Amino acid sequence: MTDRTFDRTSEDLGNIIDLGHVNVTVIDQRVATAYYISGLGLTRDPYLMTGTNNMWANVGRSQFHLPTRPEAQVVQGVTGLVIPDREALLDRLEGVRKELKDTKFDFKETNDAVETTCPWGNRIDCHAPDRNRFGRMALGMAYVEFDVPLGAAAGIDRFYREIFGAISTMTERKGSPCAEVHAGEKQFLYFRETESPRVPYDDNHIQFYINDFSGPYKKLMDRGLIYQESNQHQYRFKDIVDPESGEMVYTLDHEVRSMGHPMYARPLVNRNPAINLRAYHPGRENASWTI
Repeated sequence: MTDRTFDRTSEDLGNIIDLGHVNVTVIDQRVATAYYISGLGLTRDPYLMTGTNNMWANVGRSQFHLPTRPEAQVVQGVTGLVIPDREALLDRLEGVRKELKDTKFDFKETNDAVETTCPWGNRIDCHAPDRNRFGRMALGMAYVEFDVPLGAAAGIDRFYREIFGAISTMTERKGSPCAEVHAGEKQFLYFRETESPRVPYDDNHIQFYINDFSGPYKKLMDRGLIYQESNQHQYRFKDIVDPESGEMVYTLDHEVRSMGHPMYARPLVNRNPAINLRAYHPGRENASWTI
């Protein structure tokens, strides 16, 4: 027995249990490799999508999916990563600056993060591990923050709570109303109100795993929102509808997977980017995604 007390609610995840990947198209796999692999220090999945027309880049337990298309896609917002060793990250990013000089690539340091822009304009902020903010995550995808229209956040909050059974709350982020949706262990979707999105929506998508797979499916079907019956373990929808008003408040392609999906909890290879030909240490090739 112990006299200690614990906040058990801090361990609750809700129905969305894992933010699996963010999918954006890229124009050139060589350029994508320079930024995501050489610059950010992520790891190309060695088992799947190993050709020249797609790349899956591992970051802890999550991924970026980067298929090649004639037009690049840009998320309406910011993706937040946790990446250890800020100085090493800055050195890697500086090391690819010349190769990416004719693209939109850039980066800058702030107190909170290293704010980067991918060669096609995606904003990816890289934070140092912080147990208070990111729990045990030492390497991973901590959040995706979307720019949404003024007045949309409350409807989005109701949608994820009532349709998906997610833990979601209305909060303030960067001085604006925001729906904060739990999407896994210390993973979040933020829907932050802005006067106008920086870029138009272009069909980029996110993917997450849920525990109650059929319940949200029925509610989405009743509202005519399912647009793809992918397979036994997956379905997709795009429109976020306020359950209270029935109004469509935001569009974002969602790839929804069950815990029975063959790729659920698939172990991902994460390399230690400090290892190179000149500084090789046997047994230190792998990076841990936890503190």
